Amino acid sequence: MEAKRLISDLLIQIRLLTVQQKEPYLLFHRILGFYPYKLELYQQALRHKSQSVRTDDGLLINNERLEYLGDAVLNVIVADILFKQFPAANEEFLTKTRAKIVQRQSLNKIAMELGLNTLILSSALSSPDTHLSIYGNALEALIGAIYLDQGYRRCKRFLEKKIIDRYIDLEGVVSTEENFKSALLEWSQQEKLSAEFLMTELSKSSTKGPRFRAAAIINGIRFGQGEGLSKKEAQQKAAKEALLYIQDPSVKLSELLKESQPVEFEKKADAIQI
Repeated sequence: MEAKRLISDLLIQIRLLTVQQKEPYLLFHRILGFYPYKLELYQQALRHKSQSVRTDDGLLINNERLEYLGDAVLNVIVADILFKQFPAANEEFLTKTRAKIVQRQSLNKIAMELGLNTLILSSALSSPDTHLSIYGNALEALIGAIYLDQGYRRCKRFLEKKIIDRYIDLEGVVSTEENFKSALLEWSQQEKLSAEFLMTELSKSSTKGPRFRAAAIINGIRFGQGEGLSKKEAQQKAAKEALLYIQDPSVKLSELLKESQPVEFEKKADAIQI
């Protein structure tokens, strides 16, 4: 199988000597580490729905279908890698670790590291409020294109060599608990938005001690809320809920922020801003 791949790659390189438009092949080779067989798949992976084109048959061409496929392939390959990397781990551990690796925030960052953000065809990119999920979606679509064009083994090798080995510390992902509060504050700084946590002590008579409620506030809007037996626990839950909301592709974040109003919160007179 490997010999067949090498021969195919060699034939593509020979063909490139006679092809006038070599640049697209060379561009994807720099990103992928191999030459595409079907270049049009990779070009489609970088075409956002806002730049859809219609075929003679009336079909719209964009990266949404490839994104759907790439999302499924990504989850399978990461599950495969973790299953072999941690042979003694139980199902809960493997599931949680996979979720940390394939989370939207990580994919967005990796896509930008690969340079996909400069290659995506999208009218939305001209807006200062561009949703970062466009980049992660393009990465998933690219994975779908690799799978269709090269098969499972080459796709897995790409993820291992070009993404996991370079951008993801598996042992680090396993050994550290995700800090949702830090992630939310970091995101707000990048987006030049104000962020704060509003705290309220709900009960002082509980046998387990006081109970707290936290609200994650972005530009005066409550994006998430959480409760816990400590301020830290409540803030982490509020930040996690806020991040999940922000990363939801259906949320029109720029429109929501334009309509921001001062947040209303129970027992605001007793609240503490942190």
